[in-house]
Amino acid sequence: MAQAHRTPQPRAAPSQPRAFKLVLLGSGSVGKSSLALRYVKNDFKNILPTVGCAFFTKVVDVGTASLKLEIWDTAGQEKYHSVCHLYFRGANAALLVYDITRKDSFLKAQQWLKDLEKELHPEEVLVMLVGNKTDLSEEREVTFQEGKEFAESQKLLFMETSAKLNYQVSEVFSAVAQELLQRDDREGQALQGDAAVALNEGPTRQAKCCAH
Repeated sequence: MAQAHRTPQPRAAPSQPRAFKLVLLGSGSVGKSSLALRYVKNDFKNILPTVGCAFFTKVVDVGTASLKLEIWDTAGQEKYHSVCHLYFRGANAALLVYDITRKDSFLKAQQWLKDLEKELHPEEVLVMLVGNKTDLSEEREVTFQEGKEFAESQKLLFMETSAKLNYQVSEVFSAVAQELLQRDDREGQALQGDAAVALNEGPTRQAKCCAH
């Protein structure tokens, strides 16, 4: 697995929400664009397959904090697969989306995870597995338990949704946003701790130097 090292996320000014890059990955026609459209614009309609990548943004309030999600909706068709890794770069989070009525899309989501891990270290990117189209539950080929067990085995977040019925769409993005903020705050505290240690050690090392 590649050991990718991403430049630390720049801290926004207090009045500016912190920005995080979120990529949507999965096979064609699993509903990635529908999830993004439903979340950002609260709209649902039949849309043509994404060509290359579509881009959305939304400011999310999490408690007293705000963040801006930069949502990259990648094309799921096989002909675009070879270039989609370009959109992984700098990603803070990813949604691996599959269609619960298509077992092949579930298996493909697992391959997308492997592709993602080739570009980014698991500790660098937050990943949620999303089973979409619960409105077609009578045609289900992937059980809730199958999705949950795979997610747990890979230490992923997991949720099922219906972009058509607006079922748990906001909850998916809110859960990711909350976890991203918590991670960012922990990293910030760790950096402050390291800086404090360095400041405390500095004079000590200098005193030893001068003592000789």
